[in-house]
Amino acid sequence: SAAVALQSNANLSNRGHELGSAGFIVTEKEARALGVNDDPLLKTVVREYRNGRDLTDVPRQVKVIDAFGMTAEQLRSRHPKVYQRLLERVKPERDVNRMDSVRERWWLHRRLREDLRAMLANLPLYIATVETAKYRTFQFLDASILPDNKLIAIALDDSFHLGVLSSRLHGDWALAAGSWLGVGNDPVYVKSRCFETFPFPSEDTGLTADLRQKISTLAEQIDAHRKRVLANTANEPVAGLTLTGLYNVLEALKAGRELTAKEKAINSAGLVSTLKTLHDELDAAVLAAYGWSDLDDVDELLSRLVALNAQRAAEEKTGLIRWLRPGFQNDKYVNLPQNKNNNTSSSLFKDELVVQLIPEQNATITNTTNSDIDKYTPMAWPNTLPDQVRAVAQVLASSPVPLSLPAVQAAFTGPASGAGSRSWQTTLPAILQTLEALGRARVEGTGDQALWRSA
Repeated sequence: SAAVALQSNANLSNRGHELGSAGFIVTEKEARALGVNDDPLLKTVVREYRNGRDLTDVPRQVKVIDAFGMTAEQLRSRHPKVYQRLLERVKPERDVNRMDSVRERWWLHRRLREDLRAMLANLPLYIATVETAKYRTFQFLDASILPDNKLIAIALDDSFHLGVLSSRLHGDWALAAGSWLGVGNDPVYVKSRCFETFPFPSEDTGLTADLRQKISTLAEQIDAHRKRVLANTANEPVAGLTLTGLYNVLEALKAGRELTAKEKAINSAGLVSTLKTLHDELDAAVLAAYGWSDLDDVDELLSRLVALNAQRAAEEKTGLIRWLRPGFQNDKYVNLPQNKNNNTSSSLFKDELVVQLIPEQNATITNTTNSDIDKYTPMAWPNTLPDQVRAVAQVLASSPVPLSLPAVQAAFTGPASGAGSRSWQTTLPAILQTLEALGRARVEGTGDQALWRSA
């Protein structure tokens, strides 16, 4: 309870999406009927979906409709089959909802989770853990997968962080810092207490390049091992062979007790003894990264982690912040107050960037087409990130047609000097993707064929 939230861990974790209606969930067969295999753009609306049971038990193999960033009219125009499904399955429920925002935005999820979308934008992977689970496990999920409200998503794609979180050290910390679902039932991973307060190892604790690589490699092996054995038995099921089943047997092996016949079958099919060796090696490597290789007592471990948390907090007051994801966190995002209209909080850019993304009336570019980019009146590329994003949003909003990346680039001339002159053309794709994640832009097509429009 003495541990405090660290700036180094801020704006990286959040609960997944709260749909507010089962009508958003579709089976594989229903997704095909909606045309997901025929329309590449539909795959950004009908997405892979995971909840806690999908990860710990037998996966449901379902997808979810996510029309974030679109008006009802846009959804009806672009994806009429999806629109009709939500009209029939979701709108009747929403029409009687007492919350104005939920009732009026019936085609969207109950909570929009703009903060989570901003965190996960541009990441190929993210780390997920089930909020309430018998065993505390972490795994990588592909960025295309939308996490349910019962998952905690951590916006890190580094195997090193996956390894530290998967270690016994963090497991013990989460067990002590989190809460419980009822007396004697499953522990709950509370992100504000379990993740945001947790002090990761660094060079000051004994972390070396070799240890970092070893932890990363072992984390990747554990993640791949579990996914491989569970996938290999999908067509030939073994009773109890789930993620929870694997760790039931793992705990039995740690306790040194004799396995039952069912546990022996799981051990054989799931290679749990091998999984145990990987976890043992990971725990040893993480302990070494903290300089605590001789430590075996849980109470002493927690005491040292609390002391390290206090040390990190004192460092942060002096300006030394050991960012976990510096390019994303470092002075670029702040927590805004709760929005009374949509009942959700957002972690957005400073300088009121997102608030001011509405294009100004005196837009520089008008009547633009991709085939006639010579008509552009190029503007100088701004020097600051807020002005850059604002300018790109203005270009998209001013164009009556979707624009290719070269067409957007042609709207600017690189500055002669200043911070904005550094590789401004390489910054542009990331800005477009950020606008898309925030619901201010929409992309049609992929790769060189991608076209961008204002949302």
